[in-house]
Amino acid sequence: MEKLIKQAIYNRGDTSTVQLIRPVSGGDINQASYVKTEKEEYFIKYNNSTPPGFFQQEAQGLKKIKETGVIQVPNVYDFHESTESGEGWLILEWIQGEKNEKTEELLGRQLALMHSVSKDKFGFHHPSYIGMIEQPNQYYDKWAEYYTKNRLLPQVELAKKKGYLYQEREAGLYELLERMEKWLPHSCEASLLHGDLWGGNWIVGKTGDPYLIDPSVFYGHSEFELSFTELFGGFSSEFYQAYQEVRPLSPEYEERKPLYQLFYLLVHLNLFGEAYGRSVDRVWRYYVG
Repeated sequence: MEKLIKQAIYNRGDTSTVQLIRPVSGGDINQASYVKTEKEEYFIKYNNSTPPGFFQQEAQGLKKIKETGVIQVPNVYDFHESTESGEGWLILEWIQGEKNEKTEELLGRQLALMHSVSKDKFGFHHPSYIGMIEQPNQYYDKWAEYYTKNRLLPQVELAKKKGYLYQEREAGLYELLERMEKWLPHSCEASLLHGDLWGGNWIVGKTGDPYLIDPSVFYGHSEFELSFTELFGGFSSEFYQAYQEVRPLSPEYEERKPLYQLFYLLVHLNLFGEAYGRSVDRVWRYYVG
């Protein structure tokens, strides 16, 4: 592993001496390391069985967010994926700092500004990953159609394949998918979204500024992003207040929120099992039960 990291840094163009390689905890998919050379500090992710485009799509997502100029992400230095061995790695700028009294307020405001970067269609031009689950992406004119076909339906079908859909759950979920346009907005902005924004996917830099990491970007309804931030916590009242000062939430947000959280509950059902089944059931029963 050490030899591979040194070679990756050398290939990146840093020929200075590697002074320290230290494992970094926190993720359950990749091996991660802090690397310090005479010139630079790096964060390196490594995986010996990367699916096609895994690190490439993360790198492209980070660059897409960076292009907005409104919220920070680590600089992407290099990535590599081998179709033969399955080995892959991603070399990023090392980011480390401490929160200050303005950090979460800034995160809320900057995320709202990022959501103001929009497109005329919903979706994205290439697939993405959430965890190790590949997600289809095409462009759609209607948000409800994109959300149903490219987000909910693939997760429902995966849950069926894994054996997590008993008869009543399966019937309820498919009925909900058929009636999705009843609850989702017929007209909303296609905002640039991080796509997987939970409390562990943002970090703090040296000056207390927030940075987004591990994106799964696409253009969608901004309420989808906000709904996930509320599902498992990790965001303060200052974050939500600052966000709404820039982009006030609609009066229908609370009624739609469980429909957006359903996607992530299905993802967790597929990744971690039946512990999330009852939460999935509460959502579909609320709308069609």
